[in-house]
Amino acid sequence: ANIMKTTSGLFLKVAREVAAQYPDVACNEMIVDNACMQLVMNPHQFDVIVTTNLFGDILSDLCAGLVGGLGLAPGANIGTDAAIFEAVHGSAPDIAGKGIANPTALMLAAAMMLDHLGELDAATRLRTAITATLEAKDRLTGDLGGSASTQDFTDAVVSRLS
Repeated sequence: ANIMKTTSGLFLKVAREVAAQYPDVACNEMIVDNACMQLVMNPHQFDVIVTTNLFGDILSDLCAGLVGGLGLAPGANIGTDAAIFEAVHGSAPDIAGKGIANPTALMLAAAMMLDHLGELDAATRLRTAITATLEAKDRLTGDLGGSASTQDFTDAVVSRLS
C-alpha cells in the first residue's frame, strides 16, 4: 500500500478488518518486494499468503522458480461454494499442442483437488508416482533437462501408480 495507495490500501484495510475477527491466527504485513526477498531467503516462515491478484501472480512465479519452474507449480482457488484447481502457468498457448509441456503442475493440482474432495489415498498415490518419476529422471520434459514429451512423462507417472 506504499505505492498503489487506493487499490492496495483498500485491500490492506479489509485484510486488517478480517484478521481482527480471527485473533488466534497470526497475521503479518509485508510490502511485496520484501516478501519476494523473504520467500527466497526464508520461505519456511510462510504458511499462507493473502494478496491481490497482481502481487499474487508475481509471488507465485517467484515461488515456482524456487522449486524448478512453472511446470511444477499447482494452484488452487478455494471458496465456500466452489473450488478451482489448475497449473499456475495457465494454458501456455506458446507451446500448446506441441507435446512439450510439463504436466506435473496440472497433476499436482489434481492431487490438491483429490485432497479437497477427501480422496486422500488417491492424492497420495498420485504424488508418490510423480515424485518417483521426477527422481527416476528417465522421462523428464525439456524444462527439467530431459527430452520426453508430455505424453511420455504422463505415461511414466501412470506406470508408477500403485
